[in-house]
Amino acid sequence: MEENSVFEKFELQLDQTAKDFLKEATKWAYFLGIIGFIGVGLMVVIALFAGTIFSAMGSGLPGGMGMLGSSFGAILGFFYFFVAAIYFFPVYYLFKFASNGKKAFRENNSEALTTSFGYLKSHYKFVGILMLAIIILYVLLLVFAVAGALLGR
Repeated sequence: MEENSVFEKFELQLDQTAKDFLKEATKWAYFLGIIGFIGVGLMVVIALFAGTIFSAMGSGLPGGMGMLGSSFGAILGFFYFFVAAIYFFPVYYLFKFASNGKKAFRENNSEALTTSFGYLKSHYKFVGILMLAIIILYVLLLVFAVAGALLGR
């Protein structure tokens, strides 16, 4: 005989206060998503122009810009494109959470709300994995810095 847990029989109901909180959260998430897309766009524009400006500065200065020369602009441009590409995904997931959440409340659509929560899960999962990657990178940099300091003695 198979036993069902209490949670399998449990159906979640949202009261009006929870719905109001969720509606307000979707409005703010929508705003933050739009601001995030503007930020990604600005990063791409900065990547294009910063690369050009620093390349011109590197080639126009007597002696260039040290060892990097005019390639510094290309390196900086690539870095900004890379950051914009990484930043795009959490902003996209947040925006999709908000737009599906707004649709769910506007049309009283449970499927849209479920999709909305799926995007919210993806947003937090991406941000969490990114945070773990950054922490690991910092730990590796610290280890290499300590090793370099000890070997440099």
